[in-house]
Amino acid sequence: MIAAIEKAEFLYHQIADKLEKQIEKGVLKSGDKLLSVRQLSKEQGISMSTAYLSYVQLENKGLIEARPKSGYYVRFTPHTCLMISKIEPVKSDIKKISVDEMITMIYKNLTAESVIKFSLAAPGVEFLPAAKLNKAMNEALRKSKYSCLNYENLQGNVLLRKQIARLAFNWGGVITEDDVVTTQGCMEAIVFCLKAITQPGDTVAIDAPNYFGIFHAMQSLGLKVLEIPNHPDTGLDMDYLQRAIEKVKIKACVFVPNFNNPIGSLMPELTKKQLVKLLAEKDIPLIEDDIYGELYFGKQRPKTCKSFDKTGNVLLCSSVSKSLAPGYRVGWVIPGKYKEQLIRIKLIHSCSNATPTQTAIGIFFEKGRYELHLRNLRKALYTNYLKYVRTITNYFPADTKLSQPQGGYVLWVELNKNVNAFELYQKAIEQNISITPGQIFSADARFTNYIRIGFGILYNDEVEKSLKTLGNLIAKLST
Repeated sequence: MIAAIEKAEFLYHQIADKLEKQIEKGVLKSGDKLLSVRQLSKEQGISMSTAYLSYVQLENKGLIEARPKSGYYVRFTPHTCLMISKIEPVKSDIKKISVDEMITMIYKNLTAESVIKFSLAAPGVEFLPAAKLNKAMNEALRKSKYSCLNYENLQGNVLLRKQIARLAFNWGGVITEDDVVTTQGCMEAIVFCLKAITQPGDTVAIDAPNYFGIFHAMQSLGLKVLEIPNHPDTGLDMDYLQRAIEKVKIKACVFVPNFNNPIGSLMPELTKKQLVKLLAEKDIPLIEDDIYGELYFGKQRPKTCKSFDKTGNVLLCSSVSKSLAPGYRVGWVIPGKYKEQLIRIKLIHSCSNATPTQTAIGIFFEKGRYELHLRNLRKALYTNYLKYVRTITNYFPADTKLSQPQGGYVLWVELNKNVNAFELYQKAIEQNISITPGQIFSADARFTNYIRIGFGILYNDEVEKSLKTLGNLIAKLST
């Protein structure tokens, strides 16, 4: 009986995947009528219920719609969206941050409960397994000899580090718990890496556009920023990087190969190999931010640059902040040959991490709950993404261009040249809608007609209404 149910589930997923690929490739276009449930059942040699469930899955993703007394039709084709323009290289190599006030204002408005927070690149609480995390926390306190009141191991909770080593298998890593150092989130991991391998005045290369928090971290450390163009389709501009290395003394690189924030780009595997090889030859350490790596929409987890690291030159940073528990502040770094320097930095700045949360996450991983949660989260996120894109396509001006991320939480939206993204932010916040203006994702505030929209909030009527309002505001500013 159970085997029969599992077979039926496998079949309807298979049929739905085939139809989804036809929609993505444009074989089935918006408005096309699909086979009836009876016809699909007959053509594919499946039961009527399996055929129906295949259509339900596509309908839940917003790809098709049922019309009364008419049947099923293709509702939305992702590739009908215009692709965003090529990102041009910076005009000047090294710039200072100039958008602090803008960032402060955006963060100030994030605490208001009434605001629809499209400015967040994180999961809504609806997507998170609160009950199972609570159970893991209770188990951590119960099993601990001292109820987790003791200081944690300097390098990090042993159980958690073992589970991170096991998780590394997914991206091609072969490591042990001794290779892992835990941190309070991914940002702390990146800062510790920068402190371990740079000095004030050094130049660090980053992909652009990039998360503004990394700019702030570098500014606080007295580092200079060299931006390397990164495109949603082709990834990091390797030619630009190679030329820059010949002209500027680069002390380190900080790149986000998997689903960069804000453009959502996925660095091709060949580029990852080339990058690791180039930087190893030049003895330039690579700090790899892989915080979004588990949030892929495809069939398998993308590899990391660390996967191709033969010399210990790559320091991989990640956390569960975007995938499981933002408030737990559990992160880690696999620092390669820089492990001793990094542990010294950690000893100076934090000594140890919170014992309860690290233990709870270790238990959550050990029980296999993380993998199950990730499977559910990836499906839900992809469905959410499709609904957001469909609504933006319906309500934003026709000249709007969108990135097409293969994972993560964010859409990079190119607007009409007449639209100033920060002015749009100010008008949107008056309507209790928070977006992120493109200016804050570069050192010279040049992405003036771009915005980032996070699709981590569960799609509902309020989200649709807010996106429609945002579209109307954009239309007014476009003229």
